[in-house]
Amino acid sequence: MQFIEDQLLAPYTTLGIGGPARWFAQAKSEAEVVEASRWARERALPMFVLGGGSNVLISDGGFAGLVLHIGLIGIDPGGEVFRVAAGESWDDCVQRTVEAGFAGLECLAGIPGTAGGTPVQNVGAYGQEVSTVIEQVRVLDTQAQEFLELSNRDCGFAYRRSRFNSTDRGRFIVVRVDYRLKHNGEPNLTYADLKLHFQSRTEHPSLSEVAAAVRSIRRGKGMLLVDGDPDCRSAGSFFKNPEVPPQVSAKICEGAERAGLTLRTYPCDSGLVKIPAAWLIEQAGFSKGYRLGAAGISSRHTLALVNCGDGTGDASAAQILALAQKIADAVEARFGIRLVMEPEKVGF
Repeated sequence: MQFIEDQLLAPYTTLGIGGPARWFAQAKSEAEVVEASRWARERALPMFVLGGGSNVLISDGGFAGLVLHIGLIGIDPGGEVFRVAAGESWDDCVQRTVEAGFAGLECLAGIPGTAGGTPVQNVGAYGQEVSTVIEQVRVLDTQAQEFLELSNRDCGFAYRRSRFNSTDRGRFIVVRVDYRLKHNGEPNLTYADLKLHFQSRTEHPSLSEVAAAVRSIRRGKGMLLVDGDPDCRSAGSFFKNPEVPPQVSAKICEGAERAGLTLRTYPCDSGLVKIPAAWLIEQAGFSKGYRLGAAGISSRHTLALVNCGDGTGDASAAQILALAQKIADAVEARFGIRLVMEPEKVGF
């Protein structure tokens, strides 16, 4: 296993931002994951695990430790359970399941990154969350230096949250995720955008058609990685959709109605109400294409911050954070809601 000094991290992220890692290594097997963990531990170095780099904002100063890039690949279908190595392309994984006729991931097509990142963030979109189909997650416990298989309940899933990015952040390295899917199951068509996409259809769409529709919708919003598309230099949705008490939601909805605006909210199992962060951002005065130096808002989706460059160079992490701060401050001043950043900050 090779440990490389001062490896620039920007090329490993979808934002194209990030300084050098003091040390960098790629693990292509579970044995190499253990080796890297022990190597960092012996040198008292902090370690950050990097997958597809689609949900991170890395400091301009880089990371003063070991960045371990996960390169484990392989998909092992066994009945209705798909065992997927952490380094597998997530979109490729989704495509393989829908082509085989298994329902449960079709609405998560087109999301960048790797399978190993899906339980960490409890990835969700268009009416689905991976927490509903994850059976177990195989991890290396870096404290005990042993592999564990954590059940769905063990993972502590909530909206865009798990024990991996909250209470036990940095403790576990995901090496495999097992998804229990439904063979010949019906596709999920609960999300408004998907209903609209298929409204003229008389026959029920297939799983593959739903996955293709999701990719098409994501492409239209600049949320599908396409070479040469400037709106793709982002970390996806930069802010989480806030969940607020019903009385707060009702007050905002009343104000929107008086102003002749449409606001669609979503009830949560917790009793809270989810409000689209993109709507809040737009009503706080930020439109698609807004620029603050080399950092900007996507020209197609208000929720994505992009590295757009300003003619002299790319945006820095500091510039992205400055724009995020300005947006969050404006939303809080207007609605009393503080937006929470979704990508993980590394090296700050």
